[in-house]
Amino acid sequence: MKTKITELFGIEHPIIQGGMHHVGFAELAAAVSNAGGLGTITGLTQGTPEKLANEIARCKEMTDKPFAVNLTFLPSLTPPDYPGLIKEIIDAGVPVVETAGRNPAEYLPALKEAGIKVIHKCTSVRHSLKAQDIGCDAVSVDGFECGGHPGEDDIPNFILLPRAADELEIPFVASGGMADGRSLVGAMALGAEGMNMGTRFIATQDAPVHQNVKEAIVNASELDTRLVMRSLRNTERVLNNEAVERLMEKEKALGADLKFEDIIDEVAGVYPKIMHEGTMEAGAWSCGMVAGLVNDIPTVQDLIDGIMSQADEIINSRLKNF
Repeated sequence: MKTKITELFGIEHPIIQGGMHHVGFAELAAAVSNAGGLGTITGLTQGTPEKLANEIARCKEMTDKPFAVNLTFLPSLTPPDYPGLIKEIIDAGVPVVETAGRNPAEYLPALKEAGIKVIHKCTSVRHSLKAQDIGCDAVSVDGFECGGHPGEDDIPNFILLPRAADELEIPFVASGGMADGRSLVGAMALGAEGMNMGTRFIATQDAPVHQNVKEAIVNASELDTRLVMRSLRNTERVLNNEAVERLMEKEKALGADLKFEDIIDEVAGVYPKIMHEGTMEAGAWSCGMVAGLVNDIPTVQDLIDGIMSQADEIINSRLKNF
């Protein structure tokens, strides 16, 4: 299937694996790229330029296909070494960078000068237009359904995607609620040139996370996510558990007086415990409503093959019959 996204990134299928903290390692990125999509290494999980360089090298040993590195720009008293991380990405010849968080304009010139394609994650049309204006090559449009940070507008993809299509000139992919061939065809019908999946890729055999995490997604329904940190204007969609219930009780009790320090036990440093040790009640972790559509743990190859087969059947059989 050829779309503007497959042409832009030099991939076979218009399917991107989003950057996910303590999930987007070389194993998963390579598996997605080898299956025809665009795999993504999560830069801030590595933390230092040296560790990121090693992870990129590991990925190159597993695939000769294009893959991306995610860089999330966060406000911090001690920010990561973004210039150092970018230098390693450029030196390694990584062809695509997925940016997220704050405006990446400061770092775009170096990436563009190196010939790197940049796709920025946005949760609104206005932010998507800003990404286009500063020179991003594509946008990943995140609807309210998505795991992680859905923004503060609460606009689901059935509205957000056609609005983006009305306004944008650069290509975009749909993110949030994406799981199968139905998702891909639906997103493209609404104007997207492909889709970005996060939660669905965690529940695969190739994802380097604990089996407990994968089974938690399979066992969850679309009703099992919660929105936390709304009063901090840092809303995150997470899978419900005991720690999330505690967090929400604190939010309810403290209201507008809530500070990040009040919930630090539930949100800070919990990802290694959950993703690698399988301690599922350790804290809040990002998960999309799409968990309700995840019923198995296939290989990445089987997942992507199945998505494309289902999409082809929908386009060439079901829709043609109307």
